[in-house]
Amino acid sequence: MNVNLATITGIGSVSPYGPFAGLILPSAVELEPITAWKTAGLRRAFLVKPFRPADVVPGLKTRRLDRLSAWALVTSSLALQDAGIDLSQVDRSRVAVVLGTGFGCAELTEAFFQSAAVNGWSGTDPSPFPEGLANAPASHVSLLHGLRGPNITVGTTGFAGESALIQAASLLRHGQADLAIVLAGDTLTRAVYEWYEAANLLSPACYNPDLQPEGGGFVPSEGLVALVLEPAGRRDVRSYARFSSGCCAAGGNAVETIRALLGDSVPNLTICAGNGAPCGTSSPTDLAREISGHDADVVPAQAVAEGLADAGALLHLILALSREPRSGQALLLATSGDGGFAALRLELL
Repeated sequence: MNVNLATITGIGSVSPYGPFAGLILPSAVELEPITAWKTAGLRRAFLVKPFRPADVVPGLKTRRLDRLSAWALVTSSLALQDAGIDLSQVDRSRVAVVLGTGFGCAELTEAFFQSAAVNGWSGTDPSPFPEGLANAPASHVSLLHGLRGPNITVGTTGFAGESALIQAASLLRHGQADLAIVLAGDTLTRAVYEWYEAANLLSPACYNPDLQPEGGGFVPSEGLVALVLEPAGRRDVRSYARFSSGCCAAGGNAVETIRALLGDSVPNLTICAGNGAPCGTSSPTDLAREISGHDADVVPAQAVAEGLADAGALLHLILALSREPRSGQALLLATSGDGGFAALRLELL
């Protein structure tokens, strides 16, 4: 066994499927009409249904937090629970937290600037400002669990989730942490939705209650996933997958680079990460075919994951892990619109 391999031993998620510890049970998810802000006619998305974090994690206080921070506290707690980790038995100075997000705490950031627009800077409500910082969710996770290891937030256009997973695995591999909590996700806000709309990226299903999210465009989504990573063999526990290697680049020859990453091994399962475009017609699928051959098993991203823009990778990963049979190797793959790409090689257990 290669002790340098980072192993996924715990999963927690908050998504349109609800809050879950472990793999998400396959089920249908309906598009929801947006009611959080006024819209010019019907607007739909895959939304997280409101829930009380304290009902999932007893005693949790989240009243002043952005939803992304609240979800980070819930998912990290669920992931640690799923991994069976008792933090009182762990050196907390050796536990890392790595967050990947495309937009950060966008809701409270919007609230701050909307207050300035209405009241002027002298009359702006300052209370949302500190909680609107992008690294707030990772900071709150460390504070809740008393963690004093590396605390990192990454935002990478197109593949923030993959970047966070690569960063966390690197910390373990180089001995900078014994355990890592990896999080990736985003909330859906008015500004984000209206930007997608102005850019003409949305599916017709966003406007028509009789249509499904298929064909051109995509349906926005929201959610956050947490994974517990620890070195292979650290404990005798159930594992979901091992992280073998990964790379991300702003450009270059993606096929050549990823084939070098894979070596002589061709994955028998290719997981194509959704990153803001329908996976069935987007470049990640085409790239997967070119790398692995037209007979490769490409798992199409579910609409809930592909609509999560920059941070859908971890959600798509656990949805793909729910599929049976599950064995062999996998390639978690994403591309950005400017030629960038990320690839993560996994051993499925």
